[in-house]
Amino acid sequence: MNDESNIDPAEEHYISELHIDDESLPVSSVEMQHERRVAIFDLLEENVFRPLDSPRGPYLVRLSLADGKRLIIDVSRTNGGDRGEYKLSLVPFRRVIKDYFMICENYHNAIRTSTSAQIEAIDMGRRGLHNEGSRMLTDGLRNSIEVDFNTSRRLFTLICALHRRT
Repeated sequence: MNDESNIDPAEEHYISELHIDDESLPVSSVEMQHERRVAIFDLLEENVFRPLDSPRGPYLVRLSLADGKRLIIDVSRTNGGDRGEYKLSLVPFRRVIKDYFMICENYHNAIRTSTSAQIEAIDMGRRGLHNEGSRMLTDGLRNSIEVDFNTSRRLFTLICALHRRT
């Protein structure tokens, strides 16, 4: 799917509330908690999210991690109607998540010591990996949930938050 969506806005296919299971979250720093809150805020501000078997939204979504290997997306409508639980193996994401964390660490280190051109080059690599993870997520969900690219990017950020260790 590309940036354009075929979803009818009248059908209200969007996430209105999102929670991450506390048991799934690693111990994290204040900075990482802030990053998570920002990602959730940005996601709720604008998103396209449509379980393929759902005639309309909006949705309440709860993310959790099972066995450190599977993302569980529990979806219900804001009126209480259950839409189901969707599972996605995160094994294919291991490399891109690992590389993304490594380049983020390099980026934060570079901010202190590198030239603006070096920082920009590292940031381009960081964005490229983030986009790759987002495309993998969109592809992994294609048979169950339709999302636009920006929603996929924000969800990928939250998947990374589930894996990040301090």
